[in-house]
Amino acid sequence: MELVFATNNENKVKEIKSMLGNAFEIITLQDAGIDIDIPEPHDTLEANAREKSTVIHNMTGKNCFSEDTGLEIDALNGAPGVLSARYAGEQKSAADNIVKVLAEMEGKTNRNARFRTVISLILDEREYQFEGVCEGKIAGTGSGEKGFGYDPIFIPNGSTTSFAGMDMQEKNSYSHRAKAFRQLIDFLKNR
Repeated sequence: MELVFATNNENKVKEIKSMLGNAFEIITLQDAGIDIDIPEPHDTLEANAREKSTVIHNMTGKNCFSEDTGLEIDALNGAPGVLSARYAGEQKSAADNIVKVLAEMEGKTNRNARFRTVISLILDEREYQFEGVCEGKIAGTGSGEKGFGYDPIFIPNGSTTSFAGMDMQEKNSYSHRAKAFRQLIDFLKNR
């Protein structure tokens, strides 16, 4: 089965391809010749994921899926949430976002946070959604060289290592995105 993954983020493409093996053919936006930054105008992950999959489905006419992910920090009332990629500005700088979060977390004792991913699949003209959540804590400083985004400052519950300190296999054993992708894969395999 061929599916268009409505993302420009190569790191996310690598994550799902590492889980899928050869069961499905993932076509990236680049593979499909699409070079657009899909708007994320909504105030929920669910609506933003739906927006992205709908835009790409309408452009290609193909079965496709998208995802939207947010880091939700309890001490920041759920921020950055849907604004995670642009938290420190429209330049979407992961380094700037981390600096801003760590500054806002200064002196906070409640470090609880979660990553939440919502996948929107459009298959045969119907939409399905899948959600994955990973609970954890915000570290006091960044560590690790792997991963992307907030990975250097997020330590999942059950580990003492940040996502950025884990290889792909270990990260996928905890990851919010991996949990949502597993639901998507199970759904596709069992339909």
